[in-house]
Amino acid sequence: MDEIETKNAIITSVRITTADHGCLIAWVDLDYGGSCQGFGGRVLYLPDSFTHSTNQANYAGHFIYRVIEIADVYEWGSVPGKTVRVKANHSGVIEIGHIVKEDWFNPKIDFDRMGALARNDN
Repeated sequence: MDEIETKNAIITSVRITTADHGCLIAWVDLDYGGSCQGFGGRVLYLPDSFTHSTNQANYAGHFIYRVIEIADVYEWGSVPGKTVRVKANHSGVIEIGHIVKEDWFNPKIDFDRMGALARNDN
């Protein structure tokens, strides 16, 4: 298994897209100064046409809000150019963190918790 490394990165761009099978997905593109990596790619919303789209937590809102919070800005369009900390390995970015505060965003942990809460509300 790849060793997880903590390093600084500059956010070069942010994208929200439905290009992957019609699901809403967001990406944060990171530049380490010589190499790049993407953060995101998780399904944030499934349209009603998907059979398993009921009882969804607000993954899109949470993802966007936490990226804005980690980048220490007030709007999505201001995220590019901000510096963040990254915990990643060769396989992907696990979480991003505020550059000086001890505040980390790990979508897998947050989304698993949100999904469990949404299922329990049913």
